[in-house]
Amino acid sequence: MPLVTIKTKYQVTLPTSVRRQAKLAVGDILEAKVEGKKITLTPKSLVDREIALALEDVRKGRVIGPFTSATAMLADLHKRTAREKRKRRAKTA
Repeated sequence: MPLVTIKTKYQVTLPTSVRRQAKLAVGDILEAKVEGKKITLTPKSLVDREIALALEDVRKGRVIGPFTSATAMLADLHKRTAREKRKRRAKTA
């Protein structure tokens, strides 16, 4: 089992064999979790976070739709945008 050393700025370098087994590349994001004295690093994607936020919106009912087509969705978007503009104008008047 490969060993790593904690550097002065609390950084560690993962050995090549570990990086290859985990299929890690420069710029990959890892989630660090501590359980007792055990530290686990799990590869993550920023998409995971965005999906979680989107699912939270769905659970809380902060969604619009479904739409029958892209045209219907755009028409609704334009309608809502015009309504918001009217509201803003009314507030400043």
